Amino acid sequence: MTTRVIIVDDQAMVRAGFAALLAAQSDIDVVGEAPDGAQGVELSRRTRPDVVLMDVRMPEMDGLEAARRILGPPPGGGGSASAGEHRPRVLMLTTFDVDDYVYEALRAGASGFLLKDAPPADLIAAVRVVASGDALLAPSVTRRLIADFARQRPATRGRPALRLKALTERETEVLTLVARGRSNAEIAQTLVLAEQTVKTHVSRVLTKLDLRDRAQAVVFAYESGLVAPGE
Repeated sequence: MTTRVIIVDDQAMVRAGFAALLAAQSDIDVVGEAPDGAQGVELSRRTRPDVVLMDVRMPEMDGLEAARRILGPPPGGGGSASAGEHRPRVLMLTTFDVDDYVYEALRAGASGFLLKDAPPADLIAAVRVVASGDALLAPSVTRRLIADFARQRPATRGRPALRLKALTERETEVLTLVARGRSNAEIAQTLVLAEQTVKTHVSRVLTKLDLRDRAQAVVFAYESGLVAPGE
């Protein structure tokens, strides 16, 4: 299947470069570009892409607000999106290896982030990873970003911590390892489980905690106090 992508960035050269690179892939179709967040939101609603490449810092409307609008309920909806409603995956782009905007975007539901100076192969792989429904959390810089900002915020008490009680002991173990940046294969090896079993546990964790993907699971694990930075 072809992955439909839009690129939202205020630098025309960046958009052109990313578009040329992605359009050269047989399984990726670039269906639009926008120079700021407001136009990106409108373009996303019009073209219904699978993946939105979203710059963090832009005029008019920054990438964080644009991501919130794209991933949130539709205008006038007054509530959560229906189960069958299309929601693209948002991949944040930044020139900074640690950026508060990116952390907040992950909380809003973005599926990960990538540095703009990453090798071309990493960009292509990132689009495929988030399009498949996974989160882009493998790079150590992503784990460092989340840990840095979790460290600046005390662990949230109350509802997030209480929600952990819905998990079984095994699911809690799996969530802890996900939060530490482990892949399913690494979790399977650590817990001596089949990789498919780990996938099932991860899916149940996301469902029970009402989380979009692994990116939000990592943020939740830090904010609930399950995992502390530096552990």
